[in-house]
Amino acid sequence: MDIRTLISAGLFASFLAAPSASAAIIGVVAPKSGPYALLGAQIYQGARAAAEANGDTLVELDESCDENGGLAVSKSLTDAKASAAIGFLCVETLTTALPALKAAAIPAVSVSVRSKILMEDALRNDWPFFRLAPTETAEADAVASAILSRWKAEPIAFIDDGTIYGRELSSAVRQKLEPSGIRPAFTDVFRPGQEQQIALVRRLAKAGATHVFIGGDRNDTAIIVRDAAAERVSLTVMGGDALRAANRPVGFANGVLAAALPDYAVASEASTAVTQLRAGNVEPEGYVLPAYAATELVHRAVTETSNGRSLTDTLAAGSFTTAIGPVAPDHELKQNPFRLVEWQGTDFVEIGPATD
Repeated sequence: MDIRTLISAGLFASFLAAPSASAAIIGVVAPKSGPYALLGAQIYQGARAAAEANGDTLVELDESCDENGGLAVSKSLTDAKASAAIGFLCVETLTTALPALKAAAIPAVSVSVRSKILMEDALRNDWPFFRLAPTETAEADAVASAILSRWKAEPIAFIDDGTIYGRELSSAVRQKLEPSGIRPAFTDVFRPGQEQQIALVRRLAKAGATHVFIGGDRNDTAIIVRDAAAERVSLTVMGGDALRAANRPVGFANGVLAAALPDYAVASEASTAVTQLRAGNVEPEGYVLPAYAATELVHRAVTETSNGRSLTDTLAAGSFTTAIGPVAPDHELKQNPFRLVEWQGTDFVEIGPATD
């Protein structure tokens, strides 16, 4: 596997002065080609910027997203004497890499993998696995919580676009609501990618549904909202994180709700990182800031590790300030990062809890 060690400008400057005692060798594992290359590029961009700011050395490793690739990644990280590694878009990589990374005492910090089973295996086998990504149930948990607090007494419809994402999210939300006695007034699967959804809107109106959860993408949701307005059918609509996408070709109307991950770029904690990234013509989107934060996290944990304590123990027990806010991982985020947001004018705006 190709290994390329990148020495940041900050580390280069240290050759002219005294070397930084806190500099770390950090692996960055992400795809460089294939369908996930764009996401991999975001991870590399964020990690490079953080390494430049802190004087760390990066070892960049291509992630093939197959199980054999995990073994190659762990060997390359061990050979490079990496302190830790960040990135890891794919669960397949971690499944085979983690046992070897445990033997080499190299923690892995994923910005993407949400698998509950993998974390359970990691905790049971004492694998050094951490993540700055939400769990696979976090999105459905946030949707269910919002519905319980806002729509409990309303006639609710659950519709989805038949995709794995849409179907599983809608089903998970319904399962979480059933113990509270919430039953749908209407359920349906619609055909995605259509220019209009008037027939669906009329079925919703006939069923008496006034509140609708949609397991689908942004454009289909916008079309349903548009057609409901044209038919004079009053619908309050909520979706998942997939609604955070380019607002085109059909724009959202005000009032659309979504359970979505925060826009880290507008948070005060990210201001320094955002300024640095944009100065380097990098837009802080997608995985850029989570990768920046993961690299910061490793740097600070290395700095705080001493007296024979392992880096894994420091990461598990510590509390760290990063570009995406305070992080106290204990292997995974303890607070659900999904927030209820509402479309207002030109963007989603976070809204507080419902009030009576």
